[in-house]
Amino acid sequence: MMSVQQLVIRVPDEMAAAVDDLVDAGEYDTRSDAVRAAVEALLDRRRRDEIGRQIAAGFERIPTTDAEMAAAYENARLMVEEEPW
Repeated sequence: MMSVQQLVIRVPDEMAAAVDDLVDAGEYDTRSDAVRAAVEALLDRRRRDEIGRQIAAGFERIPTTDAEMAAAYENARLMVEEEPW
């Protein structure tokens, strides 16, 4: 079983009411589940943003060559051509 820690937070009344609405609507079983899902989404977005920055930095370090771009455009053209529009 995963070790867990309890976090105590304070939120504005409106935010607490919105979380309660999510629970009342059956989207989450508890307030904790709703807040946990929000924190997980935040951490996932940050992780994805960092991966995107790393990918962009890699392309900046090693730019795409003209030959690679020509091949990519040709492959894209062929894929579109194959579509049964």
